[in-house]
Amino acid sequence: MKIRINVKLILRLAFAAVFTGSTAALAQSASTPMNKPHAEIALDYSYLRSNAPVGDCGCFNLNGGSTTFAWLFGQRNFALVGDVTVAHANAITQGEYGLTLSTFTAGGRYAPRLGHSALRPFGQVLAGVAHSSGSLVEGPNSAASNAGAAFAANAGGGMDMRVSRHFSIRLAEVDYLVTTFKNGVNDHQNNLRVSTGVVLHF
Repeated sequence: MKIRINVKLILRLAFAAVFTGSTAALAQSASTPMNKPHAEIALDYSYLRSNAPVGDCGCFNLNGGSTTFAWLFGQRNFALVGDVTVAHANAITQGEYGLTLSTFTAGGRYAPRLGHSALRPFGQVLAGVAHSSGSLVEGPNSAASNAGAAFAANAGGGMDMRVSRHFSIRLAEVDYLVTTFKNGVNDHQNNLRVSTGVVLHF
């Protein structure tokens, strides 16, 4: 028995299959832009100016680092943000007391687009808890019974500069950070946090 092969029909079917598959792949790519980063991690150096001791200013400096995770959604102008900051200071006041301040906060961020500019400003508001340790809270300020966990919140913003698809430089971030450790007077500390570092996009 002879089997006749219709070459033209086979070519037409093959062309139709390739065209249909390509169209479906393009449609799926357009509907789910997986090539766009949806998350980012910032690794920063952070400087804090604090006034934890009770009195006039009683101000001192802390140095440390912060890690911020952001999940972008919508048109990628909004993000859910989680931030961990740890900073330390030695020789606070004449007693040369030490303090390690850690904050764990989460909240929202808005980052407007500036056309095709590589610069990306953002503003954010976060809230969470703060933890303090060291001779400053364990010694003279023993009234800080909530040193293990106090309310913390920070509000501010910054500017990133996009270098590549997966990498940005955080030129600067400035936040007002408030903590509520008990100090026997107003149970309130005002802190200024200034950060700079790198941002990795995923």
